[in-house]
Amino acid sequence: MSVLDDVLADLTAEGDQLRAAVAGLDPAQWATPTPAPGWSIATQVAHLLWTDEVAALAAAAHTPAGKEAWDAVVLAAINDPTGYVDACALEVADLPPSALLARWDAARAGLQEALRAVPEGQRMPWFGPPMSPTSMGTARFMETWAHSLDVYDALAAGAGLARPEPTDRIRHVAHIGVRTRNFAFGQRQMEPPAEEFRVELTAPSGATWAWGPEDAAQRVSGSAYEFCQLVTQRLHRDDTDLAAVGEEAERWLGIAQAFAGPPGGGRDPKGEDA
Repeated sequence: MSVLDDVLADLTAEGDQLRAAVAGLDPAQWATPTPAPGWSIATQVAHLLWTDEVAALAAAAHTPAGKEAWDAVVLAAINDPTGYVDACALEVADLPPSALLARWDAARAGLQEALRAVPEGQRMPWFGPPMSPTSMGTARFMETWAHSLDVYDALAAGAGLARPEPTDRIRHVAHIGVRTRNFAFGQRQMEPPAEEFRVELTAPSGATWAWGPEDAAQRVSGSAYEFCQLVTQRLHRDDTDLAAVGEEAERWLGIAQAFAGPPGGGRDPKGEDA
């Protein structure tokens, strides 16, 4: 299997897990609020659906028809730079649950087909820098996983259902979280550290994942699951046991983000929610 095959297999598994969790919900349950302000379970799934569809359009931009469709999306985003994505998600969220799931099924399958069809060595356009199909698949995994947590937490609050046990599939999220270190600093108009950091994380399986030079002065270590929640802003820094050695490493953990776009509001410390 290629690297892209591995990523897409994990993306499929993560999407299947979320789909199974929501498939039996009634319309009232689809409207359950999630930890993201203003977003219901339906909105979360609709956002994933819409982004899968748009990513497939971007992947097809190497064809004349695909480029025309992608250019139309970009123009719409330019005309509404702050509200376009959320407005599209809210519109899709109004679909009946059965139609929402059917469209998401088609979007997931269409995305995989489109990513596999990108000519070898070619990068696809996106709202930020161009991406390889593997990078896009990894980004879609990260977002699917993060939004799934919001849905699982909403179901836990409303129906007493626990989050699924984390798997080593989250390595994709951890990798993006490490690689977006400088991006996180730049998003806050802060100068990125000049030196590399050492990041050592313990996977759900107990394996150790590591990035950066072993002798780095700035270091981060701890649970990969907590790190992934932190960089997707599903967990506040104060609610992790992640260890930081060095001032810059600690500063990074306070601003880390694995997603594109401006810094999010993140989550409040659990003590403030009580």
